[in-house]
Amino acid sequence: MTSDMPLEDNELAAGRARQLVAINRKSWGGAPLTRDNFPISRPTPTAGVSQFGEIYCTEILPDAVAGYVRDSLSENTRRAYRSDLDHFARWGGSIPSTDREIATYLAEQARTLKVATIVRRLSSISKAHDAVAAVNPTRTTLVRATLRGLKRSRGTAQRQARPLLKEELFDVLEAMGDGLKDVRDRALLLIGFAGGFRRSELVAIDVEDVETVRQGIIIHLRRSKTDQVSAGRQIGIPLGRSRWCPVTALEEWLSRAGITDGPIFRRVDRHSRVHNERLSGEAVSLGLKSRMEAAGFEADGFSGHSLRAGFVTSAAQAGVSTWKIRQQTGHRSDAMLNRYVRIGELFLDNGAGALL
Repeated sequence: MTSDMPLEDNELAAGRARQLVAINRKSWGGAPLTRDNFPISRPTPTAGVSQFGEIYCTEILPDAVAGYVRDSLSENTRRAYRSDLDHFARWGGSIPSTDREIATYLAEQARTLKVATIVRRLSSISKAHDAVAAVNPTRTTLVRATLRGLKRSRGTAQRQARPLLKEELFDVLEAMGDGLKDVRDRALLLIGFAGGFRRSELVAIDVEDVETVRQGIIIHLRRSKTDQVSAGRQIGIPLGRSRWCPVTALEEWLSRAGITDGPIFRRVDRHSRVHNERLSGEAVSLGLKSRMEAAGFEADGFSGHSLRAGFVTSAAQAGVSTWKIRQQTGHRSDAMLNRYVRIGELFLDNGAGALL
C-alpha cells in the first residue's frame, strides 16, 4: 500500500515512531519482548512498528519498571493486539497510516470478517498509533463514516453463547457416571454454574483460594477479565438444596483426586491419572459440549461461557434481582446483564400467555 501523506509528513511521523520504538534490547536482558512480557507483537530488527513489533521505549529501564510495564496489559490483550496488527501488516498496512488506507482496509475486510472482529482490529490499530505518538487516522470523519456504513449494512448483532439453564444442567449431570473424570466434570460444571464464572476464572481457581464456611464455601477470585489490577473479590457458593450440591461435588473431586494444593481442575488422562497442570479454558468448552452430547443434547452454540450465561438467565427466571446476580458474576452494570436477563424474562408474565 502507498501512503497519501506528504513525503515530509511521512518522514516526520516515521522519525517519531523510530524515536519511540527503538530500544536497547540489553535493557531487557537481551530477550525480545514477546506476548509473554509486553504489548503489541513481535519485535522487528528495524525501527518502527511495521510487521508490528512490540512497542518499546527509548531508554534503558530499571528492572522494576520494566516488570510493571510488562504487566500493564493482560496476556490475552497482548495476544489480541499482536494478532490484529499482524493481520493489518500482512494486508499491507503500516504504522503510521492514513485514513484512506484504513478505510480501504475496513471495506475489504467487510467481505469476510464479522463486524465485531473489524471493530476490534480498528481499536488495535488506533492504540498502535497512540503508542508511537503518531496522528491517529482512526478518529477521522472518513474512517468513522466507513465503519458506520459497514455497521448499518452488515448489522451489529453478535452471536452469543447459548445459556445452559438449570434444568438442562441437571439433565447433563444425571447422564454422567462415577469415574474420576465424571467426578471432576461434575464439580467443574456445578462450580462454574453456581459461581457464574468465566471459563478463565474457573480454571484459575487453586485449592488455596477456597475457604470453607458454615453456609458453604467462599472462593477468593484473585483476578478476572474486569479486574486486571488484581483487587480480587469473593464469591459465595452455598450448600445446595438438591442432590446436585456444588460444594459436595467439589469436596468429592478433591478427595478422589488427592488434591491438597495448587490447581483444582486438572487434566485426567484415559488411565484415570490426575496430572499437575490445570485445565485450559478451551478444555472447559470442549468438555461441556461432550457432556451435553452424551446427555442427548445438540451442543451447537454452547461453549464454556454457557455456564455463566446459564446462571444469569436461570437466576433472572427465578426472580433474582440484577444487583444480586451482578454480585455473583462481577458484572459492572445491569447493561452488561440485559442480554441474558431479557432472554430469561421473555416468558415471565408474558402478555401472549394471558391471551392464548
